[in-house]
Amino acid sequence: MATIRLTMAQALVRFLAAQKIDTGEAIYPLFEGVFGIFGHGNVAGLGEALHQYREQLPTYRAHNEQGMAHAAIAFAKAHRRQRMMACTSSIGPGATNMVTAAALAHANRLPVLFLPGDVFAGRTPDPVLQQVEHFGEPTISVNDCFRPVSRYFDRITRPEQIITSLPAAIQTLLDPADCGPATLALCQDVQAEAYDYPQWFFAEVVHRIRRPQPEPQELMRVLNLLKDSLRPLLIAGGGVHYSQATEQLKAFAEKFGIPVAETQAGKGAMNWDHPLSLGAIGVTGTAAANAMAADADLILAVGTRLQDFTTASRTLVQPASAKLVQLNVGRFDAMKHQAIPLQSDAMAGLDALNRGLGNWRSHKEWPVRARQEASAWHDYYDQVTAESGVESPTGLPTDAQVLGAVKRQSHARDVVVCAAGGLPGELHKLWRTEDPDSYHVEYGFSCMGYEIAGGLGVKMACPDREVMVVVGDGSYMMLNAELATSVMMGHKLIVVVLDNRGFGCINRLQQATGGVPFNNLLEDCFSVPEGAPKIDFAAHARAMGAEAEKVNGIAELEAALQRARASRSSYLISLDTDPYVTTTGGMWWDVAVPEVSSREAVTTALQSYRLNKHKQPY
Repeated sequence: MATIRLTMAQALVRFLAAQKIDTGEAIYPLFEGVFGIFGHGNVAGLGEALHQYREQLPTYRAHNEQGMAHAAIAFAKAHRRQRMMACTSSIGPGATNMVTAAALAHANRLPVLFLPGDVFAGRTPDPVLQQVEHFGEPTISVNDCFRPVSRYFDRITRPEQIITSLPAAIQTLLDPADCGPATLALCQDVQAEAYDYPQWFFAEVVHRIRRPQPEPQELMRVLNLLKDSLRPLLIAGGGVHYSQATEQLKAFAEKFGIPVAETQAGKGAMNWDHPLSLGAIGVTGTAAANAMAADADLILAVGTRLQDFTTASRTLVQPASAKLVQLNVGRFDAMKHQAIPLQSDAMAGLDALNRGLGNWRSHKEWPVRARQEASAWHDYYDQVTAESGVESPTGLPTDAQVLGAVKRQSHARDVVVCAAGGLPGELHKLWRTEDPDSYHVEYGFSCMGYEIAGGLGVKMACPDREVMVVVGDGSYMMLNAELATSVMMGHKLIVVVLDNRGFGCINRLQQATGGVPFNNLLEDCFSVPEGAPKIDFAAHARAMGAEAEKVNGIAELEAALQRARASRSSYLISLDTDPYVTTTGGMWWDVAVPEVSSREAVTTALQSYRLNKHKQPY
């Protein structure tokens, strides 16, 4: 058997460079590159290997380990899980900084390969710098924190172990049902150890993502349920995008007269103005989608994990009045909420249903009502997103007015990026998608700080699109370093910072559950007598190399967006906004209210909470 002598790190990098993906359009490298921040746990071994193979597998340097991992995850999402990146850090703070991002990838079922450095397998120099010693278990390191947030985890303690572990990690990253982060913790001495690897290990491999087909008996049961229904509603989830099934979904809905609502991950599956499009559903849903869901006799959920925001904490779908069918590639999700399962790839499942339904259609009045409900919602949209909008208590622009301005200055193929706070809810309800890939909101983990780093990843994946990041001041302060990375790498972002002086979304939730404004808006936080400082976000962005300006009001914002679009560099625009006003349309969300309180507002909120709890199935 022909062999080649390499260090473990060299072999790992060479193997990753040999992995390709057939997307159906062309064959590409599976890994775009490696984001790396070096330290003593990876600079000598993996750093040397990455330099040696930098032409085959590029290395990108970020400013924060969590941020670079967010960018890698966003890159994979923008590529519909068909292409991805790896991230490497030293052991210690560098590794643990990536754990939050690993949890985000796990919650959203998105692929990213984590390669944190680890302790010495030989243990001779223990305890090394940044090593956290577990007194009762010397094999534990901080990298064990990755175990609960990885779909695949291995600690490489001998160089030959990657021969079996790397292919297993790749298959996890590409599996449509088990997709998520894979972690290979690389002991730092083993990175530098040599081994005679078989030549075949480095042969080019072209991967293709599987499309599991529906099981015939499950398919027949679902076909019979659909044929018996008069008022079916389809909920489109992220699996529709990852399966590249948006055209199949639209054709299916049109053929059978089924209105379509969308989850956060599924948004964009249908254009906003399609006659059967109801927009967002659930807690952050439109009045149109939620009204239709309440009267539906069958819910066909396609490619969604049905988290609590989608189901309104299990109150949206009432088992006594509507059947729930889960068309999902994953067994875990297909069985959720006591659903009737149709375990299948989204495209394959829709095709099979299409063939089996024959001439059946929903009741003729059902699509008509969908158009009426959607029309009423569009009228409401026009009202709340107009420059005059809804008058706010502070006189400052609302989130809806800002999003209306951003939309008016955007093009159909522009990508809007957001993550946490009140903005994702407003975007879910209000953003008018005109392209399946134009909406990128991370709401599976709702991770503050994802926005700018995620925007960088989207821009790396879609360099021909304008990427528009909308972010609150709270999230911006959490993690903004990758704005400097975008400037350094030449990946232009347009960033709009809505400064409402604190965590406006949670302040509203606090008061809705009977609480007093406390520790959310800066004016309600512990501070010096002069109050919290007024942060100049534009000056901060300029200090990181971006162009930036602060504006006042919607008209100035729209003019600034035109200047930002004309710029060749990353461009930040900040403006003061109102923290109190949000749009209507959404449903109840289960947030527990204290059962004992001396305050009447809490007691009143508890009574309302108990009434809503009775709507849940158990």
